[in-house]
Amino acid sequence: MKKEVHTPYTIHSISEMHSLLKIPKPEHPLVSFVDLSQITCHFDDNLKSVVYSFYTVCIKKGFTGKMKYGQNFYDFDEGVMTFMSPGQVISTEVSVDSAVYGAMLVIHPDFIQNYALAKKIKEYGYFSYDVSEALHLSEKEQTMITGIMKNIEQEYCSSIDAFSQDVMVSHIELLLNYCNRFYNRQFITRKSANNTLLSQLENLLSDYFESDKVQRLGLPTVSYISDELHVSPNYLSDMLRSLTGQSTQHHIHDKIIAKAKELLTTTSLSVSETAFQLGFEYPQSFNKLFKSKTNLSPLEFRSSFN
Repeated sequence: MKKEVHTPYTIHSISEMHSLLKIPKPEHPLVSFVDLSQITCHFDDNLKSVVYSFYTVCIKKGFTGKMKYGQNFYDFDEGVMTFMSPGQVISTEVSVDSAVYGAMLVIHPDFIQNYALAKKIKEYGYFSYDVSEALHLSEKEQTMITGIMKNIEQEYCSSIDAFSQDVMVSHIELLLNYCNRFYNRQFITRKSANNTLLSQLENLLSDYFESDKVQRLGLPTVSYISDELHVSPNYLSDMLRSLTGQSTQHHIHDKIIAKAKELLTTTSLSVSETAFQLGFEYPQSFNKLFKSKTNLSPLEFRSSFN
């Protein structure tokens, strides 16, 4: 018997989201501020997996249940922030008696379309991270974020005038800039966990080149590595830059060059055979990478050891 597959339900508008959550209509069709304590935790089976057509920024407390983003679960704790972009699939399992507190800011892309924020918001890495890396806030940071959220709520509830949208967008940009600061701080304060991830990366790459995976799968990709480590590509690269100053791709290249040097100095494989052994489809690509990293061609490097 085939397993039943539920297609994610797409929520197209903020008004539709308010209706589904059984809360009053939004004050504005393109932006909303939701008090999470107003939401009763009931979930239709058809809404367990949804796709939003807008950005959401949440600060939550008291959540008991599971929320899945991609293939991983949120590491929910007291006072964490989560960020979602249009088109991302969110699956939720909530305890029936769960009482959630906090706030959710909802922003339709059209609301910021004519502002610099429309481009900048796509550069904030936390909108594309796995939910397993929610933003953890200190008490002081939480107070600051809550203050900005209250300013946004106050503007949202005020009468609309010619300046309303400009002021609201300014507050949103300030909020996201602080979140960006705190996210980068998180790479430092959670350094122990990140160092563990770095060790896992090194072991993963070593195993990849020592096994038959390189012949079966070709060169390791950033996507493959991040999937194996259960983090998003953006988070992995940001974490590695904070620890080593290099992206994931640089780490992959360094491992390739280290393995290439080993093969060139300890075997009689030709340069072409070495390239194929490392997963390159074309020897020219291997030659180009090797020279860019060592300032020597593979043959020149081998000759230096003879």
